[in-house]
Amino acid sequence: MSLLNIFWRVLDLANAAKVSTQTITRLERGEELRTATLHKIKSALDDAGIEFIPENGDDVGVRFARASEHEK
Repeated sequence: MSLLNIFWRVLDLANAAKVSTQTITRLERGEELRTATLHKIKSALDDAGIEFIPENGDDVGVRFARASEHEK
């Protein structure tokens, strides 16, 4: 199970991103997706308050955005 499944089911993310559940499953398996599809998924996560953390010497990651950043 991916970390994302703790917060959203595959169907929830698929609906929010307006992609198929198969697409989300392919993402979780690490398969290559179209750039436009990745942008849809990232936008849905951004809208849900998930912040992507750039690499800073360690690995990249995600976290919940601070309330003031998410409300912008």
